[in-house]
Amino acid sequence: MGSSSSFWNIASREAMKSGAFVAKIYCFLHVTTNYLGFAAYAYGPSMIPTLHPSGNVLLAERISTRSQKPSRGDIVVLRSPEEPNKTPIKRVIGIEGDRISVVADPEKNVQSKTFVVPKGHVWVQGDYTQNSRDSRTFGPIPYGLIQGRVLLRV
Repeated sequence: MGSSSSFWNIASREAMKSGAFVAKIYCFLHVTTNYLGFAAYAYGPSMIPTLHPSGNVLLAERISTRSQKPSRGDIVVLRSPEEPNKTPIKRVIGIEGDRISVVADPEKNVQSKTFVVPKGHVWVQGDYTQNSRDSRTFGPIPYGLIQGRVLLRV
């Protein structure tokens, strides 16, 4: 009987150690991905030639998006205002106060509308403008929808 209870004592201690280890890993991953940075997968033609249409793994950071405003030229991962489960990757073209002219027909260079980017928003577009759903479709993006700024392509 003594060896049986000894076995269960050892097994329960090992289970507790394993559980604590798993909890530490979970906490580390949670803090890292929610507050520091994350990997994002980019696919589709909207960011050609910067990103390959068959897919790129990108490393994005969250710190600067919480502490400072995005800059023109930044590539950002955002939560889609149309489909919140999607995270498109676009380039910041305009910041608050900028006037953005949207071209109705790029072939004829006909301008259709001019927008002023409101305070607390950015204007984002794909690099391949002929095949991109971006601010020309859904308007300026509030800072709160920006999930991270792309640092590098892996």
